[in-house]
Amino acid sequence: MDINDWRGISTAFLMFAFIATWIWLWSSKRKKGFDEAANLPFADEEKHMNSSVDDARSRDGE
Repeated sequence: MDINDWRGISTAFLMFAFIATWIWLWSSKRKKGFDEAANLPFADEEKHMNSSVDDARSRDGE
């Protein structure tokens, strides 16, 4: 086996790993996790808005 054989084997292995990872990432089992991750910035915004309302109430004496 020379270097070109190893290059072909490594190329085939990397192509298989890429396709397997792509299929795993796009599987329907991961949809819930992706939806939760997509909404994370909005969850932080809701916490910030709630704390701002609480701060305003405490300043107003409520």
